Amino acid sequence: MKFSTNKPKKTLHMVRLGCKKNLVDSEVMLGKLSDYELTDDAQNADVIIVNTCGFIDSAKQESINTILNLHEDRKEESVLVMAGCLSERYKEELQSELPEIDVFTGVGDYDKIDQLVNEKRSNFTNEVFLASDNNERIITGSSYHAYVKLSEGCNQACSFCAIPSFKGKLHSRTLESLVKEVKSLVSKGYVDFSFVSQDSSSFLRDQDIKNGLELLIEEVEKIDGIKTARILYLYPSTTTLSLIDKIADSKVFVNYFDMPLQHITPSMLKTMKRGKGVEQLNELMNHMKSKPNSFIRTTFIAGHPGETVEDFETLCDYVENFKFDRANVFSYSTEEGTTAALSKDMVEQEIIDERAEILGEIIAQTTQESLEAEVGQIFDVYVDGESDEHEYLLSARKTIWAPNIDGEIYINDNELENGEQIKFGQIYTVKVTELVGDKLLATVIK
Repeated sequence: MKFSTNKPKKTLHMVRLGCKKNLVDSEVMLGKLSDYELTDDAQNADVIIVNTCGFIDSAKQESINTILNLHEDRKEESVLVMAGCLSERYKEELQSELPEIDVFTGVGDYDKIDQLVNEKRSNFTNEVFLASDNNERIITGSSYHAYVKLSEGCNQACSFCAIPSFKGKLHSRTLESLVKEVKSLVSKGYVDFSFVSQDSSSFLRDQDIKNGLELLIEEVEKIDGIKTARILYLYPSTTTLSLIDKIADSKVFVNYFDMPLQHITPSMLKTMKRGKGVEQLNELMNHMKSKPNSFIRTTFIAGHPGETVEDFETLCDYVENFKFDRANVFSYSTEEGTTAALSKDMVEQEIIDERAEILGEIIAQTTQESLEAEVGQIFDVYVDGESDEHEYLLSARKTIWAPNIDGEIYINDNELENGEQIKFGQIYTVKVTELVGDKLLATVIK
């Protein structure tokens, strides 16, 4: 009898926290560590990587708690890595205060993670890493959808945001690089794409090209095999009526408009340094809403320094009347290095929390109304697989929706009328029969 001399693969456990841009970077790290076998068993993993978020206080605390909990339960000889935005933002403090961590790295060395792990060495490169078509990624969470990062950094100067302080100025990928990556992903079976960055509508403006997204749309439309695409994180001051028209006229890009507004009164927009007046914002938002089957998502901040009772009431009225399909509200969080942090007109924390709760309730109602309007409608969905709710229910999403953000639709059958089994990752036409809680129930038509 011969015994195998092959050594078992080392195992890797990865935790990704934060935004979808973070997800792309995590997938690059997985690509560099493809020799490792992914595992959900953190306690017995050989390598544990936490790609952290450093955006607001709650995200920072989640990152710290996550990595300390993982350390507590890990096996002795494992390698624990702290990467990403939080690690970058507080590199000196964290390295001195967290001896539990074996490897520290920030936002510049995702493509060197294999070396850092093997050498058990920390490193912080000054330049922010931006994935290109040369970086092999392991796409997670889907067999047909992929996120594609347009740029890194940001040229905006929002009063509340510290991201430019550790991500730097806008740095866009070339159009050629993006096209090559998308073509490569299509060749691997991916048909649905979400394009992301900190400020997507500024794409290529650092290269003196003001209509970068419109050019991207034109090039993506030429690629055979793409079924749907959408753009996340439009910025008010760099989004134009022409861009909205370009999206609406596209046969590939769906009418998905994701624009964080943060507020709506003239005084607060000026204080927040958002770069657009109320009249211009209203023009943009109404233009989006006028497009057939449009889907509009946004975010707001409650309790920013200087926000008066009147400002907040105006914001609530606006959200209630506009009827966003989806929205999020964040409680204002003081971030060092921002202009808002220096304000002498702070709102008390109790009032911030109260306002966030009130606005959250309004948003919950408008979201419910958006879902209720889908009952009886017929539209296309992507079927993702079996639902977590019940083995006889399939999980799907409307083709216009972004994955894991905008909701889930339950399909109560797994075959077509002719007996053909429904295939995961494919598009089917469904009719919505009812809304149960925040979940739509639908039947496949074809």
